[in-house]
Amino acid sequence: MTRISIIGAGFGALTAVRSLRKADKQVEITVIAPKSEFVYFPSLIWLPSGMRKGADLRINLDSFFRRNNVKFHAGGVTGLKQGGRVVVTDSGEIENDGLIIASGGRFIKKLPGIEHALTICEGIEATEQIAERINTMQGGTIAVGFGGNPKEPSAMRGGPMFEVLFGLDTLLRRQKRRDQFEIVFFTPGAEPGKRLGDKAVKGLLAEMKKRNIQTQLGHKMVRFDADKVVTEGAEFAADLILFMPGMTGPAWLEHTELPRSAGGMITADKHCKVAGFEHVYVAGDSGSYPGPDWAPKQAHMADLQAEAAAKNLLAGLQGQAAQETFKWELICIVDTLDKGIMVYRSDTRKFVFPSKLFHYAKRFFEWWYLRQYR
Repeated sequence: MTRISIIGAGFGALTAVRSLRKADKQVEITVIAPKSEFVYFPSLIWLPSGMRKGADLRINLDSFFRRNNVKFHAGGVTGLKQGGRVVVTDSGEIENDGLIIASGGRFIKKLPGIEHALTICEGIEATEQIAERINTMQGGTIAVGFGGNPKEPSAMRGGPMFEVLFGLDTLLRRQKRRDQFEIVFFTPGAEPGKRLGDKAVKGLLAEMKKRNIQTQLGHKMVRFDADKVVTEGAEFAADLILFMPGMTGPAWLEHTELPRSAGGMITADKHCKVAGFEHVYVAGDSGSYPGPDWAPKQAHMADLQAEAAAKNLLAGLQGQAAQETFKWELICIVDTLDKGIMVYRSDTRKFVFPSKLFHYAKRFFEWWYLRQYR
C-alpha cells in the first residue's frame, strides 16, 4: 500500500488530506503534528471582544481523521532522512513513499526586546493574554504594528494586524473608553498594505485617520522596551505593544538538506514540488514559490497549494509528470467588528469594497469552513 505522510495539522495539511482521500480511497495517510487539533486562526481577532472564545476555534480532529481513515502520529518533527522517505520526530520515525510538508512557518524573534510584544497569530493563549491586558487597562497608549522578512517579501502577515487595529478602536468605542486611549499604528513600510494594491493603501490610511489612529511609518525597527517602541526615525511610549514579526521556515529545516530560499523557506516550483527531492512537496507558509511580488501568505493560498501538491504527488507516485499549478489569489476581509473591507487581488484584477455585509460574510465562512472538520 502506498504510504503518504503529511507534516502539520493546519489549513494546508488538512486540505491535502481531503484532496488525497477524494482522489484515492486506498492510499495510507499519516498526519504528523504535536496535537490532533486544528486552530482557526482567522477568527482569533474576535477573542478580545468576546465574540468568540478559545474553545470555539480549537477543533479536535479525531473524528475527522476517523472519517477519512487517517493515521495520526503525535510528535514534533526534528528532521528528515533518506531524501524525505523518513520523517524524524521526537516520538519516533515514520516512513513514507511520498511527503507533503505543510507545517507552517515561524516568527522571526531577533528584534531586541521582542519579549515585550504580544503576537495574536501565536495562538489562542497569546490572544487571550491580549484580551486580558486590554480589558484590565484603564487607559494609555496601545501600539499595533507588523514587520517582514527582508529576504522573503511574501513572508509577512499584515492583514490580521489591520483587523486588530480597527477592531480595538471599535471595541473601545463600544465600551465608551476610546477617549482614554491613544492607538498608534507602526510599520517599517511607508505604505502599509502595499501588497493589497494602491487603493487599499489609501483606504487603510483614510480609515486610520477617520478613527483618530496615529501612525509611525517608514522607519526601520530598532527595539522594544517594556514601555516604548523605538525605530530609526522616532520613538514613542506604549503601555501595550501588539506586533506581528516577519516569518521564516520552521526550525527543523536546519537539520535537513531541503533547499531553502534566502528567507529560510523551502524552495518549491510552480507545482509545489521541492527541488531535488523525489515525491516531496510543500504547501503553505513553510514554502517559497515563484510568483508575483504581492504573493500572500494566508490560509486561502495554503489551501490552493495543498490541492496542487496532493494531485501532483499522486501523479508522481503513478509515474506521471506533475501538471497541476495553483492560482495566486489574495482574498481578505479586513474585519472591524461592525463591518468588513473586502480586498481581492489576482493577476488580472483587484478591488477594495467596504460593507457591513462582509462582517457577516466572514462569520458565515468560518461556520462553512469548520463544519468539515467538526
